[in-house]
Amino acid sequence: MKTIADIKILSDIEIVDIILTSKNSTAFGELYDRYITNVYNKCLGFSKSSQEAEDLTQDVFIHAYTKLNTFTKKVSFRQWLYVLTYNFCVNYVNRDKNKKIEKASVELNDSNELLIDVDDYSLFQMQVDKLQKSLELINPEDKVILLLKYQDDLSIKDLSVLLTLSESAVKMRLKRAKSRLIESYNNIKTDE
Repeated sequence: MKTIADIKILSDIEIVDIILTSKNSTAFGELYDRYITNVYNKCLGFSKSSQEAEDLTQDVFIHAYTKLNTFTKKVSFRQWLYVLTYNFCVNYVNRDKNKKIEKASVELNDSNELLIDVDDYSLFQMQVDKLQKSLELINPEDKVILLLKYQDDLSIKDLSVLLTLSESAVKMRLKRAKSRLIESYNNIKTDE
């Protein structure tokens, strides 16, 4: 059995293997420690308050633990957890459509986190606050695919695997989501 100190130096995949073979909750605690901040920030983008985001974060980790046997090594654990987080949060929002999402989860502090291509030029010209408002207004499925692509820097191939869609379907969904985001952006008054 690995000690806590040993677990800290293991890769995510090695830790997942330990959890699946020995049901070691201490090992899962290491994954929790590694990803709590990122998962919380993503949940905060789908919730109305920090308390609600904390509750969602705990629920995501419980859900992740129970679904750990579905993790495949086709993608990194980080990507798997982030997709699980997004899906969990989208389901949460869809269960209560009357709630208004008050804050977007995109943090555009580091432009290196975004992939730049010619078709995306108009996205980069948007003001951050207006972009956040626009993200609040589009449907959760569009928000998810845009955040996975541009915030989490996933490739089309990774998105295809994670969302179980063909690469062409991912490209089409991204194109449509970007169009809806730009439309939402253009409909927001600049003097708000």
